[in-house]
Amino acid sequence: MKTKNLIIVLIIGLLTSCVSPKVYKDLENRYNNLKEESRSLQDENDALLKAKNEAQNELDRLKKDYETSSSSHTKLQSDLAAAQNKYNNLKASYDALDANSSSSIAENSKKNRELLAQLETKEQALAAESARLEQLKKELDSRSQRVAELEGVIAAKDQAMTALKDAVSKALTDFEGKGLTIEQRDGKVYVSMENKLLFESGSWAVGTEGRKAVKKLGNVLGDNPEIAVLIEGHTDDAPYSGNGQIKNNWDLSTKRATAIVAILEKNRRIKANNLTAAGRGEHSPIASNDSSEGKAKNRRIEVILTPKLDAISKILGEM
Repeated sequence: MKTKNLIIVLIIGLLTSCVSPKVYKDLENRYNNLKEESRSLQDENDALLKAKNEAQNELDRLKKDYETSSSSHTKLQSDLAAAQNKYNNLKASYDALDANSSSSIAENSKKNRELLAQLETKEQALAAESARLEQLKKELDSRSQRVAELEGVIAAKDQAMTALKDAVSKALTDFEGKGLTIEQRDGKVYVSMENKLLFESGSWAVGTEGRKAVKKLGNVLGDNPEIAVLIEGHTDDAPYSGNGQIKNNWDLSTKRATAIVAILEKNRRIKANNLTAAGRGEHSPIASNDSSEGKAKNRRIEVILTPKLDAISKILGEM
């Protein structure tokens, strides 16, 4: 924490020396807000997936209760039929013994009354169980419908992100083989651009070829204004040894991420409040830093595209 605070102080000192306090403050507030929003969206996505699993578990439980109630319903029907048959037999016996002694008649009458009472109790139990079974069926149907809606929305989001990935791939096809990779995972699209495409060594100024790539990416993002965009700067583990404007890899990665944001922000179709710049330094490598090839892969900009989850949140709120 002390190291993080020291880095923040250094960044603040650096930025305040390069830009006006008001611009810096606006950028700092925007960075903090967007970083919080990105974290919130990630948490919300995790919570929604958890809620979906819980809803599926509840659906399974209701199905099990429904099956148990159906079995109980069948047994009650069988018991009722057996009791009815017994009653018919007793009534036949009663009719046959109608001429017998009054004591025998009284005994049979008592048995008949007891049996009739049992029949009434079983009929009431069967009616109550039938009502409970009907209620469970309604709850099961309702849960099934909500789960189906939730799965449909999630599938639509996945399809939309797949279409976005395809659009990004098509827009950046000219940069294939130049340190550019695009993949879709966890409901998001990741666009990774190695620094050889974007920056000179130790610099945060975007080169001509890199600008073309970022602008083409921005055109796709402009067609999808509701997508949240997180730009992360990454370095290898070699200590920064450039000029005094940058203190370390944290500073360099943050500067590079901010430089990408600055290009995207010029596209007026992109909502600025959907953009977040973050520096990760050397702390999130994707390859070993023991080789020059691995270091080159780790020196990169990652653009992470995340869909809005409002529709999923609404369905979960209604469950």
